[in-house]
Amino acid sequence: MKKIVWLILTFTIVACATPGQSNFDHQRHKWQEAKIPHYRFDLRIVCYCPFRGRMPLHVEVLDGQVVSMQDARGGIITKSDIHFEYFERYATIDRLFSLLQTYQSGKSDRVTVKFHPVYGFPERITVDRIKGAADDEIGFVISKFEQLP
Repeated sequence: MKKIVWLILTFTIVACATPGQSNFDHQRHKWQEAKIPHYRFDLRIVCYCPFRGRMPLHVEVLDGQVVSMQDARGGIITKSDIHFEYFERYATIDRLFSLLQTYQSGKSDRVTVKFHPVYGFPERITVDRIKGAADDEIGFVISKFEQLP
């Protein structure tokens, strides 16, 4: 009986002690509290992908919607672009938080993240989706964040 009680207690403590999720929630709250409706940033998607030469993307967001995306060569990314849907999936801070939450919920083997010290958004996300698999890693680097009027 003591073993069962001990096991239940151990599982309860482990379940409640989720520092990754707690930090995630804290950082997301910081971002939400900042209430920044209009911003711009550079997004670098790091992967073994055919569009590597187009990185970083220059993204402008207003009220949670992508206003514009431009690749590193100056090309404007429109809906007719072959990679538009893929790029748009990661093109707002809120979408990056959702992505991170999905990856941290057990959908990946290893996830590391660095958050912006003031606004709380993820500045760098590194994901190893399958342990031991080659070319499955993906990363996201957010830089040159700027709040717009």
